[in-house]
Amino acid sequence: MALKAGIVGLPNVGKSTLFNCLSSAKAQAANFPFCTIDAQLGQISVPDERLTKLAELVHPGRIVPATCDIVDIAGLVKGASRGEGLGNQFLGNIRECDAIIHVLRCFDNGNIVHVDGSVDPVRDKEIIDTELQLKDLETVESRIKRVEKIANVGGDKQAKVELELLLRYKAALEQGLSARTVELETEEEIAAAKNMFLLTTKPVLYVCNVDDASAKSGNAYTEAVRNAIKDENAEMIIISAQTEADIAELETYEEKQMFLEDLGLSESGCNRLIKAIYSLLNLETFITAGEMEVKAWTYRKGWKAPQCAGVIHTDFEKGFIRAEVIKYEDYIKYGSESAVREAGKLGVEGKEYVVQDGDIMHFRFNV
Repeated sequence: MALKAGIVGLPNVGKSTLFNCLSSAKAQAANFPFCTIDAQLGQISVPDERLTKLAELVHPGRIVPATCDIVDIAGLVKGASRGEGLGNQFLGNIRECDAIIHVLRCFDNGNIVHVDGSVDPVRDKEIIDTELQLKDLETVESRIKRVEKIANVGGDKQAKVELELLLRYKAALEQGLSARTVELETEEEIAAAKNMFLLTTKPVLYVCNVDDASAKSGNAYTEAVRNAIKDENAEMIIISAQTEADIAELETYEEKQMFLEDLGLSESGCNRLIKAIYSLLNLETFITAGEMEVKAWTYRKGWKAPQCAGVIHTDFEKGFIRAEVIKYEDYIKYGSESAVREAGKLGVEGKEYVVQDGDIMHFRFNV
């Protein structure tokens, strides 16, 4: 599944440093605005301890984790909605993403220039929010003009649904609220919203970039951010991009774990962030396990067995007969597929089965 999360923020908040830690690509990181001009694309592997444990039982030729794409987008400045700085390019890059990773500077460092002269993550958040909201308001007002006549004169039912939703979006945006704060009440509204491609309906994860000392519990800046987003439909995570950069320089797993333990952390911030991005995109994982490979496959939460079969190959979905399902916990408990079968724990599921995160699947099909 080609899903993409975009890293955004003002210049010099740590976006590119974070991107370099997350992906194998290396974006330029430097202490001046617009160091990142072109969007940088990387691919991140989703940490999943279940694959390692299964591999210890199956002894496959390789382990293949789930992945998703991540984009480092040029820093935005005030006036981007009118094309200031790299505004048009920035907004276009966001429109192509499925989710937004909004990095906020939550640390003091006199050696790193802030584009607005002082550290204030809530102000920084509001600058980007405002620019995205202004662009969405422009889009909504233009769309209202087109839809209003069809809804009022032509009596088109779908147009009426769209118009009512557009008017609610307009009211929210004019109050300085993002479109995601508007609750969708019916399936028709959900469908209409998807076709509007608004920037502020995209799911958002706020990443508070802190100093080393604040990586575990945060600081006054992160508390201010938490309070500022409490009424938004958004998530927040605390991470030290510089700490993650230091961890990335270490060669062995043991060295990295010792470094984390010294900081009082049980897991790297990058691992937590990747898992949060995966969840933000409403993604889950099913697994196939055999001698050739143990592999994680990405699917949308709520998908049924035939849809998940189609992730492997379209023929699997077209000719779907049934799915043989082993729960991850049962596989670990009994130690092999044959032992699970003997214990009567292998499920045979049809087209209506909703796949669960961690299911170990084998699809039967005929085309």
